[in-house]
Amino acid sequence: MKKLSHYNAAGDVAMVDVSAKEPTKRTAAARAEVIMAPRVIKALPTNKKGDPLQVARIAGIHAAKKTSELIPLCHQIPLSHVSLEFKIGARGIDITATAATTAQTGVEMEAMTAASVAALTIYDMTKALDKSIEIRNIYLLEKTGGKSGVFRRKAKE
Repeated sequence: MKKLSHYNAAGDVAMVDVSAKEPTKRTAAARAEVIMAPRVIKALPTNKKGDPLQVARIAGIHAAKKTSELIPLCHQIPLSHVSLEFKIGARGIDITATAATTAQTGVEMEAMTAASVAALTIYDMTKALDKSIEIRNIYLLEKTGGKSGVFRRKAKE
């Protein structure tokens, strides 16, 4: 079995030491889905709290910048870019969050945190219309850079 990186020789939880690694350009993209009723989707442009997607964009960017404060063993890294895209469909909203850095460790957690918090923000902005809205399928789409190289999720069939 492969040794897990977040444990030290004594078996205690530990932050990975990346001090010997050279900084490299790294990117990541993550996805989340917000499933909602057609009537909620239709009401998005006239939401009384404001535009849920614009508020979610700001929340996602802010969350990416705060990832190391939320996930205990994440390194604080300098982000050079974070963006969020929203695609409204018949069943809800697909969120894609991307993040980039030049650092000693990857940016996957920042992208996934951005997608997750954006989804939660959309829920918060629309829950008055329907509390049964669901957040589903939060996952890494791709990552580049670092020792492990490129990862791209295979398309679901």
